[in-house]
Amino acid sequence: MHVEETRVDRLRWYLRPLFWLQRRRYGAALVPATVWARVPPLYFALAGFYAALDRKRSPLDPALRSLVQVRISQLNQCAFCVDLNAALAAQRSGSMDKTLAVDAWRDSDLFSQREQVALEYAETVTHTAQQVSAALIARLREHFDEAGLIELTALIAFQNLSSKFNAALDIPAQGFCRVPAK
Repeated sequence: MHVEETRVDRLRWYLRPLFWLQRRRYGAALVPATVWARVPPLYFALAGFYAALDRKRSPLDPALRSLVQVRISQLNQCAFCVDLNAALAAQRSGSMDKTLAVDAWRDSDLFSQREQVALEYAETVTHTAQQVSAALIARLREHFDEAGLIELTALIAFQNLSSKFNAALDIPAQGFCRVPAK
């Protein structure tokens, strides 16, 4: 890691209950969260943004959100994000096979048309040299209403922020996803 790892007991007292919740949900405090929490206003902004995206009433189903996050994490070479998001994707989709195939989604019959167009959009937005075409927007509108398109775009932006932050600081995987040997 390019920054010193932060122990939860060294963070401000008012942040510690949030990390208790993380340990309860994931079994451990998330290393990137402890890094963000060194600057509490940034941590609260990030946590609030993620909570808004991951809410139960989102127009994007949890499995789709996780698949999109895995793909962006792969593109940005974020070991931590691939680890955590792959574990969530496998859990939410009920398929480790689908999670393992996300990097080859174009060649797989495991993905629905909705998932395929969302993954294409995620890749297009993530690759900064590419522009979102009117044709891609038209295909997205076949599967997403306005709120869904806005939330998908926000999710892609969030995951790019998160994965680029973690990759830049070389935050390692925490072992959430036990990928089976091939």
